[in-house]
Amino acid sequence: MRYKVPHKIKQFLFVLIKLGIVVGAFYFIYSKVVGNQDLEFNKFVGFLKENDVFSLKNSIILMLLSTFNWFLEILKWKHLVNIVKPISIKLALEQSLGALTASLVTPNRIGDYGAKAMYYTKTLRTKIVLLNLLGNMAQMTITTVLGGIGFIIFINQYSIDINLYKITAAGLFLFVIGLLVLLSIKQKRFKIKGFSFTAIINFTKSLALKVHGLNLLLSLARYLIFSFQFYYLLAVFGVAINYYDAMVAITSIYLLASIVPTISIFDVVVKGSIAVFLFNYLDVNEFSILATTSLMWLLNFVIPSIFGSYFVLNFRLPKPVE
Repeated sequence: MRYKVPHKIKQFLFVLIKLGIVVGAFYFIYSKVVGNQDLEFNKFVGFLKENDVFSLKNSIILMLLSTFNWFLEILKWKHLVNIVKPISIKLALEQSLGALTASLVTPNRIGDYGAKAMYYTKTLRTKIVLLNLLGNMAQMTITTVLGGIGFIIFINQYSIDINLYKITAAGLFLFVIGLLVLLSIKQKRFKIKGFSFTAIINFTKSLALKVHGLNLLLSLARYLIFSFQFYYLLAVFGVAINYYDAMVAITSIYLLASIVPTISIFDVVVKGSIAVFLFNYLDVNEFSILATTSLMWLLNFVIPSIFGSYFVLNFRLPKPVE
């Protein structure tokens, strides 16, 4: 005989889960902001004041860039979801920011997939996850292409000490992995986010070309905005560097950071470490780089996730289709 959990207990557990997500997100944010050993909080705030980051002009420009960054992401999500179910900008905003908050404590933001899927009935969840995967793959494609170009230029432009033995070993390792993946694809065992490679290819082919085009275009626009925001912060902190050299390093940072598996909340640490390493070749002050990556994280992850916590707390499961 199966025991049926009372509805009130289910509601109570659901509320506890939502509270746990929000409290967990805020705890990790606090630990990274205040307890960051590489960047002392008081020193960081003093550095921001010293460089007049909080001036009206800088505050407006930085907030506008962050707003446009997330507006494009929300617009991209609305564009993708409209394929299976038309939604408003407001609903796309709620789902995007709510999923961001829910994904902060998960590896590589994998919680974003489950969180967005929960907004829809079971019959639509598979397609919603695939659409989310498609949106993230478009962003990754832009990051890889521009980052690859930037990193090749960076290597050729600066005398980077590269260990040929390690490069060869890494190349052989990637070749073996690629071979195994190819064999798995042929046997339909290779999976991404729980879906077979064949299923993803078939779903991608089923969508109109203009869907993929707009998806890539919005991803590119978003990439250009947050990379320019990085450059603008460098200028605010008095880093004397031209736009071209800065973008070569910035695109390389996002490429290298994207291939390192990590929990979203530690994203600032990973990007900060990579940025310090690369900008060291440009003779840029380490503290300025750490301050830039930290402020980028605060503007584009922390503040949106605070708004997202409101949507998490007010989340309601969709009514099942009768």
